[in-house]
Amino acid sequence: MTTLTVPSTTPAATAPVSPGRQALDSALFRLGQAADRLDLDDSLRAMLATPRRSLAVSVPVRREDGRMDVVQGFRVQHNTTRGPAKGGIRFHPRTDVHEVTALAMGMTWKCALAGIPYGGAKGGVSVDPASLSARELERVTRRYVNEVLPIIGPERDVPAPDVGTDERTVAWIMDTYSVNAGYPVPGVTIGGPVTPGRAPDRAGATSRGVRIATLRALDGSPEGRTVAIQGFGKVGAPAARYLADAGCLVVAVSDRTGAVIDRSGLDVDDLRAWSEETGGVRGYRRADALSWEELLELDVDVLVPAAMEGAITEENATRIRAGLVVEGASSPTTPGADRVLADAGVTVVPDILANAGGVIVSYLEWLQHMQARSWSAREVDARLRGIVEDAFDTTATVAAEHGITLRQAAHLIGVGRVAEAHRARGLHS
Repeated sequence: MTTLTVPSTTPAATAPVSPGRQALDSALFRLGQAADRLDLDDSLRAMLATPRRSLAVSVPVRREDGRMDVVQGFRVQHNTTRGPAKGGIRFHPRTDVHEVTALAMGMTWKCALAGIPYGGAKGGVSVDPASLSARELERVTRRYVNEVLPIIGPERDVPAPDVGTDERTVAWIMDTYSVNAGYPVPGVTIGGPVTPGRAPDRAGATSRGVRIATLRALDGSPEGRTVAIQGFGKVGAPAARYLADAGCLVVAVSDRTGAVIDRSGLDVDDLRAWSEETGGVRGYRRADALSWEELLELDVDVLVPAAMEGAITEENATRIRAGLVVEGASSPTTPGADRVLADAGVTVVPDILANAGGVIVSYLEWLQHMQARSWSAREVDARLRGIVEDAFDTTATVAAEHGITLRQAAHLIGVGRVAEAHRARGLHS
């Protein structure tokens, strides 16, 4: 097991060698900040910085033309002290073990902050799903599952969809695991096709959490507040709909194809239909075009980064004019950017709070699988709202008491709860 060193509370001056390494450096830096405030000893710091298990696998895939390609896959279980590991599986060409480790660590703090009995995990395959046919994608998925089979399971590690994966992917994962087990094991995954026991509208849970956190940060006064969303995809598009329904004015969105703006407010449903028909927001006839950089720098009330990691950097943070940043993506803001935004008086609702809706509803779905029961959409939404609002209020209180940012407070709570669980359980030798 390789030990990851927790850096000092001063960000490294050298440029990261890859986006994944940058994400891991950021995760370790934030852990270091919390560990300093909690006065954790070196051994506990090392334990919290080091994944419990890291598995790298080679995934062969037979292409339709008969060629055999080999891609890399990963599954990292960062911590299981508070419960089974939980985390999505992403298919993206940039995925590496550093990125997956950073995301698994963030999931640990996210679950602890929300008060749900999960530990953090993450998985990924370094492949572009758009380059694969449906049959090739199924082969990659099933072979990856066979490789990580020894460490996943409903009471060990519960995968879910993430970037580049969806309900169909999750169905293949569940089926592959069940075939190997010899009986159906629906609790091995979260977020599959609609079946008895699946939480209603699980796919939109992360976006609903973004809405709840945003409205809490706005003190319940969303009417007319302008919003720009970076990433009009799995999280950003539903979040735009939910925020518009709440009374906000969604004026700009972006995706991999471009960005569009309408100062009077975008027709979110029409734009989503256009995006699904054409493959992106670029060229949308009822709005003006702008660049990705310009979207981040718009003079709006709320900015929602809901794309990939590292979107807001120390360099572009100086030009952000939104008073509130709500992180729909995981790790979209670097530590250097955090300092710039805090100095400018910008409130940042961190990812481990703002996008926790997905893992919260995953937990509720897992409970339904394990207990063979079903809840209505209203019951699930009420539980989601209560958990996110309680976590937000607790974080805001700690931030005010200590004179720190919401991100620092959220990590202080999350890391503190995991550290306390380690102390309570002790170390088996």
